Amino acid sequence: MISRRNLLAASAVGAAMTVSAAKANSFGNPDQPAEGAINAKGPGNLRDPGPQNPALGNQFPSAQSPPATDVGGMPTTWASFNNAPKRIQNGGWARQVTVEDFAIAKEISGVNMRLTAGGIRELHWHQAAEWAIMTYGSCRVTVLDAEGHPYVADVKQGDLWYFPAGAPHSLQGLGPDGCEFVICFDDGHADEFNTLLVTDWFAHTPPEVLAKNFGVPAESFAKIPLHDLWIFQGTVPGDLAADRAAVQQDAPVATHPFIFPLGSSRPVKSSETGTIQVADSTSFMASTNVAAALVTVRPGGVREMHWHPNADEWQYYIKGKARMTVFDTGPKALTTDFNAGDIGYVRRNLGHYVENVGDTDLQFIGVFRTAHYQEVSLSNWLTHTPPKLVAQHLNVDEATIAKWPHNAPGLMPKS
Repeated sequence: MISRRNLLAASAVGAAMTVSAAKANSFGNPDQPAEGAINAKGPGNLRDPGPQNPALGNQFPSAQSPPATDVGGMPTTWASFNNAPKRIQNGGWARQVTVEDFAIAKEISGVNMRLTAGGIRELHWHQAAEWAIMTYGSCRVTVLDAEGHPYVADVKQGDLWYFPAGAPHSLQGLGPDGCEFVICFDDGHADEFNTLLVTDWFAHTPPEVLAKNFGVPAESFAKIPLHDLWIFQGTVPGDLAADRAAVQQDAPVATHPFIFPLGSSRPVKSSETGTIQVADSTSFMASTNVAAALVTVRPGGVREMHWHPNADEWQYYIKGKARMTVFDTGPKALTTDFNAGDIGYVRRNLGHYVENVGDTDLQFIGVFRTAHYQEVSLSNWLTHTPPKLVAQHLNVDEATIAKWPHNAPGLMPKS
């Protein structure tokens, strides 16, 4: 005879075995109830018969079926310039993602801008520092720092510029096809559509004051624009040397350049899996409040598990396809997919990796509101901790731990 008590006990054992199998199949995922598609035992469990936008949904396979190790509750780490509205004018356009659009990104806001050949982003300045990377074409930049040093330079694809907060500057596309670039401000609230413009200040200053300030008759200002120009079409700049001579006059020479050739700089990490190139205040002295790492990962490779102890990371994906998981206390874990033009964000000290899930090179840049680039490698930490201690934590034998990379490789190949 099978008693009710025995039947309940047998059912409990069976349930425990099912959970155990699920946990084993998901590599020890600790969450109860177990997460992921492994739970979908019944027919049609994974179907999604409701309204859909496949063009959008297909861009996020990790959201459609997250890894079993993901745990809900983390703010989204994804945004994109691809769906940010463009402000279009004769001479170019711009679009932006600020903390108003991307709540997690409190330390950095981003702008994507295009200037035609001769297109001018008018003379202006910001209340935040401006860092930028050129992603296409070439551009002429001008800037005057707080010590009165003028600077003019041409910037090509892969180059950076940095203008301190309050430093007046301009940008102009060069031939043959202008330029496109991404700007980061060291303030998540900074707004490219609302900056301090020279035309605005002139238009909102009494003509007699302008006359006294510049030492010329008030009539000299009779034709100034009454509305700001922001981006407008100009003539393609001429010889760089001539512009440099024109601005220098009797002013002191800049003590260091405001541009840096990151794309052609020597990598700090390099292997068959890819490269990591870094620019911070030690190599790019003008950039006193922003550091950056340009990461290239070959197909199947992974930017190793790590974290950044001194700043949040704002990411811009330049090319390829990526998948990133971010780990936080709680525990919380969120896996997200990224494509060219997308933005990622990781708060300081949160563990993460970035995997190339495409069949071409992945390239992205991480930008940090700090003078010095810092990262902590998970494998480097564990291989510089007594092996017996690590083994007791992870139930991994010491012989296996001895095979782990112990030099913070930065990038790991496809296994």
